[in-house]
Amino acid sequence: MDEFAGDEWFATLNESLVAAGPVPMFETPQRIVFHLLDAPTRAPHAFTFTLGPSGASVAAGDHLAADAVVRIAFADAARLYRGDLDSAAALREGRVKVRGDVSVVVALLDWLLNARGSAA
Repeated sequence: MDEFAGDEWFATLNESLVAAGPVPMFETPQRIVFHLLDAPTRAPHAFTFTLGPSGASVAAGDHLAADAVVRIAFADAARLYRGDLDSAAALREGRVKVRGDVSVVVALLDWLLNARGSAA
């Protein structure tokens, strides 16, 4: 397994996102920035998902025109990605803070779960 938020992780995740195809719930691109609160120096402080009718991608760094910003500890983000942490529980427990359009974040998480399921 590639190291979470490492170069290979981004490449592998982007390959999976391309294979999953378009994100039908969005007519225009939507951007969700994940700020990693305690990211180690080897990892980016943030990454941005871009979703739209032509598909989805993820890149290191943040985006000034984000539709939503998610603040999460690096370890919790890694657990969420691996499926070891339930997103609803993390939100209830205050492990995740969302600013902006929460519906975009929910749609992203739902789409990612479906995309992961179809890739398995």
